[in-house]
Amino acid sequence: MTAERKQPVWNIPNILTMMRIAAIPVLMLLLLPCWGGDPHVQSKSGGFWAAALFAVASITDWLDGYLARRMGIQTVLGAFLDPIADKLIVMACLIMLLPYGNIPAWMVLVILSREIIITGLRSIASNEGIVIPASNLGKFKTIFQIVAIIGLLLHYDYHWFFSINHPLLTVNMYNVGMFYLWIATVITIWSAVDYLRTFVRVFAK
Repeated sequence: MTAERKQPVWNIPNILTMMRIAAIPVLMLLLLPCWGGDPHVQSKSGGFWAAALFAVASITDWLDGYLARRMGIQTVLGAFLDPIADKLIVMACLIMLLPYGNIPAWMVLVILSREIIITGLRSIASNEGIVIPASNLGKFKTIFQIVAIIGLLLHYDYHWFFSINHPLLTVNMYNVGMFYLWIATVITIWSAVDYLRTFVRVFAK
């Protein structure tokens, strides 16, 4: 039996990953239209707490990987759950925002399709004993997605200094979110094409 298989399932990195998955239904509840007066308008309070929870979950995404490497705790379960947790929480937020009509459905479709396709290709490569490492494009894609989703969840104008209502001290978080979502979408397509090229090149040998 290898050392990897002897690692306990209930370790800190895996617990953090499972907590990230457990946060998904809470996020979905916070984004339900029942928190606002108009079912077609995103709730400011629900979006704020959803953004806070999503930000904490995103930090645990980095933290569980860091702890797993630092503590030498790398399990098969952790390697399986970690990327799934990341994809599920992003998908949940984007899908829950769609009914409000604040984001283009085609962008969500592109992002979700990329994740499904790449996951399938990685599964095929894994069955053949081939590991195609994630590129830096995938990391940049994740960062921009996180920033975009936080902005879209906050959605409204925020006055940063003592609630002073001045244009220079006010940031519309929806515009911030859409700006980064456009960048995330472009990188999503770029990273998908890059991975497909690598996949074809590896299997053509």
